[in-house]
Amino acid sequence: MAGYFSNHSQSRFLANSNPNTSSTTTTTTTQTPAPPAAPPAAQPRSRVTSSKHFSTFVSNSSGDEKAQSKDKAAGNGASNGSLSVHPLRNTWVFWFRQQRPPGNKITNYEEGIKKISAFSSVESFWSLWTHVHPPSSLLPTTDYLLFHNGVRRPVWEDPLNLSGGKWIIRLRKGVADRLWEDLVLAVIGDQFDGVTDGVDGEGDGQSQHQQDAGAEGVPPGEWPEICGCTISVRQNEDIISLWNRHDGNAKSKEKIKETIRRVLNLPPTTIMEYKSNNDSMQDKSSFRVNQADRTPLS
Repeated sequence: MAGYFSNHSQSRFLANSNPNTSSTTTTTTTQTPAPPAAPPAAQPRSRVTSSKHFSTFVSNSSGDEKAQSKDKAAGNGASNGSLSVHPLRNTWVFWFRQQRPPGNKITNYEEGIKKISAFSSVESFWSLWTHVHPPSSLLPTTDYLLFHNGVRRPVWEDPLNLSGGKWIIRLRKGVADRLWEDLVLAVIGDQFDGVTDGVDGEGDGQSQHQQDAGAEGVPPGEWPEICGCTISVRQNEDIISLWNRHDGNAKSKEKIKETIRRVLNLPPTTIMEYKSNNDSMQDKSSFRVNQADRTPLS
């Protein structure tokens, strides 16, 4: 898995010597050489990090706690004028999954999912994102998954995913890099903040938060309607999907579809498919959709 993440380092060297140095003309007049100047006093080496996007903070806590602690530490530094942190509304967790190689059968989907890192600020996001290979450089069958930290595992059965589903867009090879980055930025940047309709048509007038409060396994707190997003690199296509919490709210699903079209700047003829996680659990497939469920954006 390490082969899919690049840790770039750059070294810069001074190409020329001091430009103020110039040649002198020798004369017949001799002068008494001046006594050598005393060496300057040794200055303590600065331990400030070379980039505001990276931190030397080390913690033995979990990934979510580590991300929050790093951002909190940087925020304390901002009051002293050293670093500035722009917090996100939620903490997000980045996951990676590669399908089994030939001869190495994985019977459980979750066995292949690996947690990479968590972040909760703009700065910590970019410090991770700049070290992640784009989808175009991944081998087929590889998945990237990004979910907020209320989702314990990025699977259909998670309590926050169980009653929801996903919008699916199938891409031809070669266009996924930009669309995947734009989708990630829209998700963590709250571009889908207004998609919640407020009342589920099947909930007898109760708000979705009221319905979720009594659901088994749902962590406390008000979680966003958007759970996360994924990209699945396949042999002949790439598939991006956006997961939401409530399959039964038709108005919210429509708003999500229109927001996807806007933030990704998709043409009206783009085909989008919606599939509930309950249907996925029934047919054991994330992306197999009936022809009748495929709708163009227009």
